[in-house]
Amino acid sequence: MLFKNVSSSTYMTKDIFKYYFSLLHIDYVKLNHNWNYENVISPYYRLYYIDEGTGYISTNSDVLTLKPGYLYLIPSFTICNLKCGDYLSQYFIQFFEESPDGISLFNNNRTVMQLPASDLEATLIKKMLLNNPGRGINRSDNPKVYEKETYYKEYQSLNNTKKLNLKFENQGILFLLISKFLSPDVFKQNPNPAKTSKILDTMSHIQLHLDQNLTIADLAKRVNQNQDYFSKQFLIHTGQRPLNYIHEKKIERAQYLIATTDKTFIEIAADTGFSSLPHFSKVFKQIVTLTPGEYRNHNNNIK
Repeated sequence: MLFKNVSSSTYMTKDIFKYYFSLLHIDYVKLNHNWNYENVISPYYRLYYIDEGTGYISTNSDVLTLKPGYLYLIPSFTICNLKCGDYLSQYFIQFFEESPDGISLFNNNRTVMQLPASDLEATLIKKMLLNNPGRGINRSDNPKVYEKETYYKEYQSLNNTKKLNLKFENQGILFLLISKFLSPDVFKQNPNPAKTSKILDTMSHIQLHLDQNLTIADLAKRVNQNQDYFSKQFLIHTGQRPLNYIHEKKIERAQYLIATTDKTFIEIAADTGFSSLPHFSKVFKQIVTLTPGEYRNHNNNIK
């Protein structure tokens, strides 16, 4: 009887904390003009804390100056350019995001964010580095070198053998750091009204069935709605048409598979529910602005 009257806030808490973050790399590095990479698109998050020097992160719409005393967060699948002039020193953390429905916490906010770092946040980052020795990239600062499936598996095995208290501490620090970027002053909330349960259910269904040929008619039918009405509601609540959303999520999965596996493009097209390689390649180029081959070369060619 003690748990009979569970408040709605309890369920909200469970929903919020469905996210899990898996450490890939953490290190302190001193960079120079060699840190100069274009069109970086990673399947994981990057978080920087700058303590000295100057650098730049640019996107198609903005340029951010990396300044001492600031935190910067680059969500997964956010395309950007990285550049340093004479000198830049930074603490960086790279981590994967996992959630049961596959919908990212920053699903509607694929932008580079910045905010001032407090003394506490700087201390926690340094503490996390001490708790995770040898977790630097150690091969190169070039994403083309270190973004390989073998390296991902290697660091995942290190996470699995971590002592339980340190696993909790890693999660706690990542939660605290990420929470700073969820404040209303930093996080760009979707201006559209709150998503209805049917739209949320559809988004989850899409994420879990990216290997299938998803049609608007079938999606509308499973939530018992007229196809035109469903499409309009999806656009109102997500800011995207259903087909555009489906393609975006399929291509995000394809980017992950290209960056982390040696699968052929035909296999990846099949894994992401495309009926033909030409169709897959066309949609990929429309969304990423690179062909699948160009994207693989970007990730796999050693400097």
